[in-house]
Amino acid sequence: MVPVTCQPTTGALARLTEAPGAAGDLAERERVSAPSMTRTIAALVEQGLVVRQPDASDGRVTLLAPTQQGRDFVVKEKARRDGWMAARLEGMSEHERDVLAQAAVLLGQVATK
Repeated sequence: MVPVTCQPTTGALARLTEAPGAAGDLAERERVSAPSMTRTIAALVEQGLVVRQPDASDGRVTLLAPTQQGRDFVVKEKARRDGWMAARLEGMSEHERDVLAQAAVLLGQVATK
């Protein structure tokens, strides 16, 4: 497995597994500049985690899609992160977990503004 340790790279790959698309759309969804996303995409392609494909409806557009290796990486990374979080939540009281859940909602609202 090719190690992908940079959060922006992992985040971009995860986004592509949700909805393959063009680099510009991905940059917008990830809230990064186009040049930054170009470097991220190049790294993902070089590692064999993403492929570039011509858009059938618009030949000027290149679409990005995860490879099977890329999809497998995202599944494993999500499981690893879920395990990390579960270990940290273990031993917390129900009240503490409720507070964290409320904070997560608020942070989600902040992130989408």
